Amino acid sequence: MASFNSYKLRCSIPGHEMDVRGVAATVFPEGAFVSVSRDRTGRVWVPNSSSDKGFTEMHSMSGHSNFVSCVCIIAPSETYPRGLVATGGNDNNICVFSLDRPQPLFTLKGHKNTVCTLSSGKFGTLLSGSWDTTAKVWLNEKCMMTLQGHTAAVWAVAILPEQGLMLSGSADKTIKLWKAGRCEKTFTGHEDCVRDLAVISNTEFFSCSNDTSIRRWLVTGECVQVYYSHTNFIYSLAVFPNSQDFISTGEDRSLRIWRQGECSQTIRLPAQSVWCCCILPNGDIVVGASDGIIRVFTEAEDRMASAEDLQAFEDELSKATIDPKTGDLGDIKLEDLPGKEHLNEPGNRDGQTRLIKDGQKVEAYQWSVSDGRWMKIGDVVGGSNQQTSKSVMYEGKEYDYVFSIDVNEGGPSMKLPYNVTDDPWLTAHNFLQKNDLSPMFLDQVANFIIENTKGHVVGPAQPAGGDPFTGGARYIPGSSSDTAGFGADPFTGGGAYSSAALRQTTNIYFPKTDGVTFEQANSSQIIAKLKELNGGAPQEHKLSEEVLESLERLLLSVCGLNSSEPAPTIQQINLLWKASHWPEDIVFPVLDIMRLAVRHPQVNESLCGDAEGVQLCNHLLNLMRPEGRPANQMLALRTLCNCFSGRHGRALLMAQRETVLSRAADLATVCNKNIHIALATLVLNYAGCLHLQPDLEAKAQCLSVASRALETVQDKEAVFRLLVALGTTVASDQTAQDLARSLGVSSQISKYSSVSDPSKVGECCQLLLKELQ
Repeated sequence: MASFNSYKLRCSIPGHEMDVRGVAATVFPEGAFVSVSRDRTGRVWVPNSSSDKGFTEMHSMSGHSNFVSCVCIIAPSETYPRGLVATGGNDNNICVFSLDRPQPLFTLKGHKNTVCTLSSGKFGTLLSGSWDTTAKVWLNEKCMMTLQGHTAAVWAVAILPEQGLMLSGSADKTIKLWKAGRCEKTFTGHEDCVRDLAVISNTEFFSCSNDTSIRRWLVTGECVQVYYSHTNFIYSLAVFPNSQDFISTGEDRSLRIWRQGECSQTIRLPAQSVWCCCILPNGDIVVGASDGIIRVFTEAEDRMASAEDLQAFEDELSKATIDPKTGDLGDIKLEDLPGKEHLNEPGNRDGQTRLIKDGQKVEAYQWSVSDGRWMKIGDVVGGSNQQTSKSVMYEGKEYDYVFSIDVNEGGPSMKLPYNVTDDPWLTAHNFLQKNDLSPMFLDQVANFIIENTKGHVVGPAQPAGGDPFTGGARYIPGSSSDTAGFGADPFTGGGAYSSAALRQTTNIYFPKTDGVTFEQANSSQIIAKLKELNGGAPQEHKLSEEVLESLERLLLSVCGLNSSEPAPTIQQINLLWKASHWPEDIVFPVLDIMRLAVRHPQVNESLCGDAEGVQLCNHLLNLMRPEGRPANQMLALRTLCNCFSGRHGRALLMAQRETVLSRAADLATVCNKNIHIALATLVLNYAGCLHLQPDLEAKAQCLSVASRALETVQDKEAVFRLLVALGTTVASDQTAQDLARSLGVSSQISKYSSVSDPSKVGECCQLLLKELQ
């Protein structure tokens, strides 16, 4: 291993009255950092310009009505060239501060419980996690998305630098990867709460957990390394600029520095909980702890504290009292402990601990590689090891079991306390760590516990069906090569825009605010198929001749080329609704009639109004479920698109937007181009209705669904309509443009800018990229 300087204390800052729960390096002033505390304040600290190596409080921020739990820096922008400070608190709020006023510029409300983690991304995006089990995406003072899927508190969030990927870690022991608001992957491996996440690169990240491990992951899902050294909960991580080395802090009173995959230095602190850490641009490390003191450590000799201050820190550490259950101190049996002469033998790794008997006292020492000596890190309290017939007293506490483990033949046995409610694997891991034993024994010790306590360890994509229709001359809904419905415009490839120069200077593609419908119909084929299927239908589902005739008249009236056709009657509409509940294997011609009928104002009002509308929506969504039949999925989507042609249909679909778009988005994975075109058209119709509306959460969903669909959709017409939907959503809306940038839309769509067949795809893409510059 290459040699590195050891970190030593630079300064201690007694700036807060209670636990320091978060620290973050600021962009401005240079070398400064911000801290937040349970004392409800945030404070900005700037390095002293004098020879004094400390920091001075430049700014205090208050705005929370309860503990402040976390902090992050929002990068500078044109509006705020010095950046902003965001803090989350136990009052469920996020406060956002500038560096020149003590009160928040604005407060973000929406979480229903403590906000315990924050991360900022490009273009002012902010990601928050909460005990309410959700993460939220914020932009320009608005909640744009809520990420739902965890079953317990979200303790950690992080935004990856590219492609709009976001991460969340939870007390449910999982990490989730989100893209455009949708959970793309769930990472499992940790055996307890995930407490922090740290981004390494576009493709890798670290996580740490209450299970005492740190893991390195690829965003593709693989855990490529697990790091062990901590002996209790790990709360915080930070990565050095080389994107390889990192630091960690936790409940074992330590800051640990990791170089080239190994723990190269352990720094003990005179506080039980080391809650948070960050790395300053000069490589110095800032940590906050449960004693309310911020400590800064440096490897630069010219910034290290004076010899007197270093000795005072060591003296303070030596006076600490240690609960042996929390440190890597091994099990204590006073008569087996060596005396101080044992300290004449050097340690074999930095941070190794030894217990020494000094009369009736037990003292803990830690080996310092850089100093070549044992440093006292505290007095150990508790060491009784008396047994009773039922429960076992150990270290002043009762246990269900205290096992004697013989590892070295002829050496002293080691005590392993255990309660039946404990996790045997975590107990075994801690035992090995505390006794400086090889992790190779993990399975052996854990299985010994399980065997001797009679305990036990507690421990789906569906392929799309093929097209059910066969035969060239038979009625196949959506089989026509004409996917028209836009009139003479770029959607049909019409020649109305023949001038290439005009195409380059005029955006003829978006915003598109008039509804796009599916008009193509062959009435005679639809009726013929309906009668054919009715002939073979089960008796209880057979339609009478009168009903068939009524449906045929309805179809003719809504497809009539002249106004002489009588308007649809209420009776006909009711029969259509009833027939739409035919068995799913034969219902498709009825759905095709409904698809055409909802364009008629009277049918639109009858089927989409009030309570009837919700029933229609639910029925169509049921037909669109992922395991449903592709023909029904496509026709249900087309029916929803055509509902936009009437006032009542638009109102219904806007009211049901979140549910409709969520279900529709799932169909992007079905391998069927007609479904993809219908899905793209639905998103486009929503985007058109939302244009110039201030509903940012709705626009965020449109961006999310369109962005996700573009990952799987191949058909060029579907791609084109999704590009128009994106363009319509961001047109004339700066916040929507910022969100699209933060979701990585530009890099996602750039591959379409060179498409020349059809040319409208490339042209529309270029205009959209220009909009997002």
